[in-house]
Amino acid sequence: MKKAYVFPGQGAQFIGMGKELYEQGGKCKEMFDKANEILGFNITDIMFAGTEEELKQTKVTQPAVFLHSVILAYSMGNDFAPDMVAGHSLGEFSALVASKAMKFEDGLKLVSIRAKAMQKACEENPSTMAAIIGLEDSVIEQVCASITNEIVVPANYNNPGQLVISGSVAGIEKACELLKEKGAKRALPLKVGGAFHSPLMESARIELAKGIEEAEITTPICPIYQNVDALPTTDAKVIKDKLIKQLTSPVKWTQIVRNMLADGAEEFMEVGPGTALTGMIKKIRE
Repeated sequence: MKKAYVFPGQGAQFIGMGKELYEQGGKCKEMFDKANEILGFNITDIMFAGTEEELKQTKVTQPAVFLHSVILAYSMGNDFAPDMVAGHSLGEFSALVASKAMKFEDGLKLVSIRAKAMQKACEENPSTMAAIIGLEDSVIEQVCASITNEIVVPANYNNPGQLVISGSVAGIEKACELLKEKGAKRALPLKVGGAFHSPLMESARIELAKGIEEAEITTPICPIYQNVDALPTTDAKVIKDKLIKQLTSPVKWTQIVRNMLADGAEEFMEVGPGTALTGMIKKIRE
């Protein structure tokens, strides 16, 4: 029976996350302490007992979710035995470290660069995202393509009937109106800092690309299915190239899960805070 391990992205965080792992002591505690040192602030204080507002800051959220996921995978020891891995957006970095394609310290540094660069890009270009519920992907794609005077693109293919779009504030407002006219059950603006996985993240992509190019990425212990094209690979160069494209490309989660199923995945294990991916996978399998 093939096992797929999946890693969540931003939005899965909660106060108290990772505290039980820290209290186990040993290597888990060491990894959290090392993270505080690398990041230059005590992220553990915010994760374990901070406020929602503090945890919601992108520069905190992304490393926090990464840490919870990677240290949880480590704590499983030999029970962490994936036949394949994937991560949703930020979760791709967790998946790479957990599958031994990247060192923990290098992964955390890249996640920190990514978070700060995305925060900066959001401040440079006020932008947003919206979840579209109850429409075919092709209809949403057509409507996004029809808006030519603003930036609007599909960003997260989460599961059939739920696609998140990303773009300028005016573009998203226009798209939501048109998609409701086309029969969308709901078009919900999301409380996010900006237009993730869209061309508006280009400045962040350039900044992160430098770090990825310098990072050492090696062959993982199993194939990783990457966000950009949903295809599996163990080739370090291919992994790097796709990782660089990730910030300005859509997250093809529905396609990833379908490809994993086609390749024999029977059991899915979500590694990290929350159960959002488990819910998406259930809908994809229906």
